[in-house]
Amino acid sequence: MPVTIHRRATWAVHIADPTWRARAAAAPRPSANPEWNPVGGVFIHHRGPGPVIGNGDYDTEVECQMDIAAVYLDHAQGTEFEGDIAYNFFVCPHGNIYEGRGYERGEANSPGYVTRGTESIGRNAGFYSICALMNSNHTAREPLLRAYRDLIRHLREEAPRRAGTMILPHSHEHDTECPGNLLMYARQGSTIDPAAAWAGPGDIYVFAAQRWVNKTYAGVAPGYLRCPESGYTGWSTVLSLTQGLQHELGISPTVQNFGSGTFNAVKARDKLPYQEIHQPNLTAIWNSALWCKGYWASPSLTSWTEGSEDSFKALYADAGLPYDDLAQRHRVWPHVARALLRMDQFRRVPGGDAEIQRIQRRLNSRYVAGIGIPAMILVPCDGVYSRDVQQGFMMSLQFELKLDINTINGYFGPATQAALRERASGPLTGDLRYLFRSACYFNSPTRMRDGRVLVPLSYLPSDLGTDTETETHLQWVRSFQDFTQLTINGSNDYPTWAQLLVSCGDTTRPATGCDCITEITAERGRQLVAAGYQIVGRYLDEHLAPDDPYFLNKALKPGEPQTILDAGLRFFPIFQWNGTQLFNFDYGRGNEQARKAHEKAVGFGIPANTCIYFAVDYDAMDSEIDSNIKPYFEGVKAGLAALGNRYTFGVYGSRNVCIRVSREVGARWSLVSGMSWGFSGNLGFPMPENWSFNQIREYEFQPGWGLDHDVWRYAADPGVSALDTGQ
Repeated sequence: MPVTIHRRATWAVHIADPTWRARAAAAPRPSANPEWNPVGGVFIHHRGPGPVIGNGDYDTEVECQMDIAAVYLDHAQGTEFEGDIAYNFFVCPHGNIYEGRGYERGEANSPGYVTRGTESIGRNAGFYSICALMNSNHTAREPLLRAYRDLIRHLREEAPRRAGTMILPHSHEHDTECPGNLLMYARQGSTIDPAAAWAGPGDIYVFAAQRWVNKTYAGVAPGYLRCPESGYTGWSTVLSLTQGLQHELGISPTVQNFGSGTFNAVKARDKLPYQEIHQPNLTAIWNSALWCKGYWASPSLTSWTEGSEDSFKALYADAGLPYDDLAQRHRVWPHVARALLRMDQFRRVPGGDAEIQRIQRRLNSRYVAGIGIPAMILVPCDGVYSRDVQQGFMMSLQFELKLDINTINGYFGPATQAALRERASGPLTGDLRYLFRSACYFNSPTRMRDGRVLVPLSYLPSDLGTDTETETHLQWVRSFQDFTQLTINGSNDYPTWAQLLVSCGDTTRPATGCDCITEITAERGRQLVAAGYQIVGRYLDEHLAPDDPYFLNKALKPGEPQTILDAGLRFFPIFQWNGTQLFNFDYGRGNEQARKAHEKAVGFGIPANTCIYFAVDYDAMDSEIDSNIKPYFEGVKAGLAALGNRYTFGVYGSRNVCIRVSREVGARWSLVSGMSWGFSGNLGFPMPENWSFNQIREYEFQPGWGLDHDVWRYAADPGVSALDTGQ
């Protein structure tokens, strides 16, 4: 994309003297120094604390232009810069780019050389200089950063003198504070580097925390790992802070984990941050953690200020914890310390649900601060039902089910299942009732029949806080049971509890579908029918050769489809070449595999309009769905279309994968990997509207014959009931 560079005349008009105005508006003056080849890259500058126009905040474009004109006069009327402006280009807070010395050699980078491998590149002879119109106390906003990014791309790809790939701060091996708060961007791989992904503006206080923790503990704390100094918080930053804390608490070597040893050391020390006035490093750790958590703390990291304490108090409230009672504040402090040094959020994030946040805070208030379940940590309070929230919720439920508090572990195991059957399948009141209804809310919306169509039905927040069996509560539960193919009775029976709590639900429930990697012979078909199965999923192909050590021999065999049908079964085709890692997915692979699936399906006589399920056999995150999974299915869609759309495509994966691929790419049916109940994509997501099979259990059906037990939804994908002998 072409970049717009405003020529010198746009700012030269603000020079009063006509002679100097004419000189400024003219083409940049070539340098008398012939050494000029910007193979190094660019140096990043800012205006610093020097004089600027107006109030110094560059509120208008005219003020930006007037400031460049002032820089020109300062440089051109002196002897240092050969009678012209020193900087090659300027970028302003409004996102505009201005020509300074342009593509001629500038003189703003200071004398000296930059070492790159065995090369020594002159700072001025080998680098462009780009100055941001911002002072030392300013922070860069998105328009300015995007202007930097666009200009650097232009200089690398389009300029008459192409720039190298280095991005350096003016302070690189030079005694200056320039480029001020741009320092975190003045590096390769930052958001202004067009070769890297756009990441948006960083945080100057997070950047300060990163620089402080690395400077303080690198080479000092045994085992310490440096965090990136980028201005963006993340696990690497909070884990480096964790190691700093461990060092201050006398733990050696330090490790990147806030485990029981660190927790107990914080507990034994029993000092809140405001009590650490004689421990500046501990104060800096807690201030840094607050900044990384998104709270305003002290800009001077080693000072615990009123602002620090206010944010500390706000964090307690956001997490649903008592603050005013000093004894309780001390008691939960180790939990808060651990939460500060994790990536959990305690303010509602974009897309977070206010009612879920209230549930999260109640879990923390009752079961961490109140009951004190030993194994339970603070759950996030971000309004999102995640894996950590699910685990805390399960621990809370285990307590209300009267499991031994020292055995509570958040696992949906035999003891929890037995307790649900015995103690939670009758009338519910109080906290157990609240947890059941919270589970309903977590699974909202469900789907309700409205004539021949299904419509969304949300669980009402007003039904959470009452013991009354309201009609809206009963309607939701009955609709949920109907949609997930449970007995419709409106009760909190065990199958309903199980389906609300884990994606596999009650794994002992009967099901009429299955899938496997084993050839279905006539005898095996007879055994499946005798066990109550009506449909079986089989793989169309296998990408591995028979001599490969990982070969599974899972593909349909010649004649097998008819054998399945002759046994009184139907079948549904699955296609999976790997599919267990991110790199297995992209548009090209999807297109290729769709064509192969079509070829195989035609070869087996599978009739037109059959749905072929393409597998995502791992816990894909949202970012991975965007980057790889969706493009893969776009390729599948295009590949099938290129061959006449004889077959439709479905998706196998977590609930989230199925929902997004169906909604955003157009998968016809979803085969849900419900038995992978620990997948993040199966936590906090309802059943896909178009689910056809829910894979709830893997077991050995016969010796040496493993089978996946699949709930086959009524009136969904009919599968294959006859072959097309005309193909």
